[in-house]
Amino acid sequence: MPTALPEITANAVLWQDLIPGGAHWSGIVRRGTTLRLTDLNGGANCSAIFFNQEEKLERYNMADTLKAQHTAHLTQGHVCYSDMGRVLCSISADSVGWHDPLCGPSSADDIRQKFGERRFQAARNEMVRNGRDGLLIELAKWGLGKQDLVATVNFFSKVWVDDDGQFHFVPNHSQPGAAVDLRFEMNCLVAFSTAPHPLTEARDYQPGAIGVSAFRTDPVAPDDPCRMSCAENGRGFYNTERYFCGATL
Repeated sequence: MPTALPEITANAVLWQDLIPGGAHWSGIVRRGTTLRLTDLNGGANCSAIFFNQEEKLERYNMADTLKAQHTAHLTQGHVCYSDMGRVLCSISADSVGWHDPLCGPSSADDIRQKFGERRFQAARNEMVRNGRDGLLIELAKWGLGKQDLVATVNFFSKVWVDDDGQFHFVPNHSQPGAAVDLRFEMNCLVAFSTAPHPLTEARDYQPGAIGVSAFRTDPVAPDDPCRMSCAENGRGFYNTERYFCGATL
């Protein structure tokens, strides 16, 4: 369920950035840091992928994330698992209430069919972009390629599945100022694309911008809600702490 996010004091902010609609971004986020993503104007989509910064063969695993927590969407109290059973990041606060982990990023064909084609040579910064190509551009900066582009989380987007297995996109799910806190439990390479969701029903190409704020957070407490939300998450945090030599055996 959506909840109010805690206030960030000015002296706690490490850095801030803006990702325009249709753009892409990547960077290293250290363990003990939280990224707050904010939908500035409403209706945004942010496709995200996470890797262990020290060993990039370890990366976000959608299937393990969903089956371990018995869910088909992500919100406060959930975590994002790696394929090694460790917690890459936790959703420690969320005013949106539902984020799509099922559909992946938009492709060039998705965007071309919905909005036509505007290339950079003619349209410059008004060109039409898609999520898959944006993420591949970011991954290439870190020596990664197509084989490394696994399933993403589409933050700020809601998709539900009916009894016949059909996917349904919910327009205008995220409101202006809606935000989600991603608390990083490992040192992660993070890549974002703010291109439209592949199932968007918008008729005009007007992807929303995302604000990003980074701030330090306290170590995860034994009774942390993300740790305690299910037994598997307790084991996931234990595996992560052992990786950083932080567990008491």
